[in-house]
Amino acid sequence: MNDYLLAAILGVVEGLTEFLPVSSTAHLRICEALLGISLADGYWKMFAIVIQVGAILSLPIYFRRTLGEFLTHFPRGPRGDRSLLTHPLTLILIAFVFTAVPTLLLTKLISENLGSVVAMARALLIGGILMWIVDVFCSAESRPPRTERLDEIGLLQAIWIGLCQALSAIFPGTSRSMATIAGGQLSGMSRPVALEFSFLLSIPTMVAATGFDLLRAIMSADTGDGLGTVRLDLHGISLLVIGGLFSFIVAYLTVAWLMGWVRRHGFAPFAIYRILAGALLLIYSAHFAV
Repeated sequence: MNDYLLAAILGVVEGLTEFLPVSSTAHLRICEALLGISLADGYWKMFAIVIQVGAILSLPIYFRRTLGEFLTHFPRGPRGDRSLLTHPLTLILIAFVFTAVPTLLLTKLISENLGSVVAMARALLIGGILMWIVDVFCSAESRPPRTERLDEIGLLQAIWIGLCQALSAIFPGTSRSMATIAGGQLSGMSRPVALEFSFLLSIPTMVAATGFDLLRAIMSADTGDGLGTVRLDLHGISLLVIGGLFSFIVAYLTVAWLMGWVRRHGFAPFAIYRILAGALLLIYSAHFAV
């Protein structure tokens, strides 16, 4: 396959799946198997980091007004009923801490799961079933949400969502978005609020995760596949630019579309997709050694 087309495809896959509740990690791993590349190779490690950065950049740009309002009204909030501890910006950081600590403590387990297609397939399948159940159980008709604004989120809700996001890191394929959205709905948030808080929490989480991946890749130079061993030429730089640009554009459009979608529909279509993708991946892995 042409390298430029390959870079564009991987950028689109990252941008499309990073914020949809379907797991970007699992989809990139699938692409790795189907397209015959190795994301463990030094250059492709760098490429994976660059396209993730492209996706990350879409969030602060899309939510620039929301973030601007948070900063303007910090710490009392727009209605004057928040405090330093309960302001949305603080709650995002608290949720991040409750994500980061378990993730760092279980780094070895996470690394083992990252190498297992079967583990990712199971996480896709089980996560899809749970997501469907939660979405039905927490629908406005059967269980009206008690939190319908971002500035109504409480401390315990933020801690709970942080722990749910940690679960997605421990079991790749679960999906960061799926875990935080389902966790938010279970805690009493409406679908739009759960989704928006999920996106905002993704900013510090993805910055930290990408930074950690970059540091680890640089420090693995002595193994022969670290970033320190990569020598970039014009062709290699061009692929990084193409992948990062496609990832940014597609991620931005995906976030915009999904924010509109959840105001009128639920997450059942994504749950069905996860179930089908997980089942097909289990069947594929049973017949091919991946």
